[in-house]
Amino acid sequence: MVVGDVPKKPVKPTVDMLSRKQRFSKKTKEEKYVDRTLGCRYELKYRITEAKALAVTEFIRPYLHLDKYSRLNRGGVYPLVSLYLDSDDFKLCNETLTGKKNRFKLRIRCYSDDTSQPRFLEIKRRVNNVILKSRSRVTEDCVPLIFSGQSIPPQKFMTDEKVMKQFRLYVNSLNAKPKVLIRYIRKAFENDSNNRVRVTFDRDLSYKTTGEPAVRLSGFGWQHHPMSHVIMEIKFTDHYPAWLGRMVKCFDLGVQSTSKYTTSIQHSSRLGFCGPLVSSF
Repeated sequence: MVVGDVPKKPVKPTVDMLSRKQRFSKKTKEEKYVDRTLGCRYELKYRITEAKALAVTEFIRPYLHLDKYSRLNRGGVYPLVSLYLDSDDFKLCNETLTGKKNRFKLRIRCYSDDTSQPRFLEIKRRVNNVILKSRSRVTEDCVPLIFSGQSIPPQKFMTDEKVMKQFRLYVNSLNAKPKVLIRYIRKAFENDSNNRVRVTFDRDLSYKTTGEPAVRLSGFGWQHHPMSHVIMEIKFTDHYPAWLGRMVKCFDLGVQSTSKYTTSIQHSSRLGFCGPLVSSF
């Protein structure tokens, strides 16, 4: 059985995941622009049928509302694309495949091909069961500079300089390079309470292997994932709400480990002609 491609036996959230509390300090003016989905949180992933996804969507409506990106787009869904970075020996990919508890991913994300819109440098860490996510905005023309070693000029919008420096430090230490673009369609719900709860539904997953430092939704060479399920994620920052427990029980949901990045690398490797030939995959 290959981890990341075939789901393990479904498991239930652990006591540690449900009871540990996180406290957040009051944000400064410089931090107000930061996406509310960032920070310290727990994540639970599920693979569900389309029919179950629609039923779950109706269940959560009294508790959550569409996020800002969903509200701005027709049908309440929006596209996103991420450029994943890794070393030539796919160190980060292999750490996920082998189940290393403390690991991280490096990616550059955007939501539009509009060159006036920012690209987000993201570091997504996993420390045991806790997810730590941080990101910094840059303009599209600054993306190639991440890999050339050149300095990044002052940005036209507020950005997190500390995260930017840390992202570049990781890139340099791993000699990380662009490996694959992954795009999909997302519908996302969230609340406005101190315990940030977010439920997302991802569909139409596709990928494109690349060595180019460009993050675009369009273009040729995309490979569609032959998956018949919807990827649902539940994210929360403090405690596991009782209504989520009722939902999981009502729809008989079981957590299933899944990684869009490792699955895409494995799939492209098996095809051979369009992806890296890595024997360990």
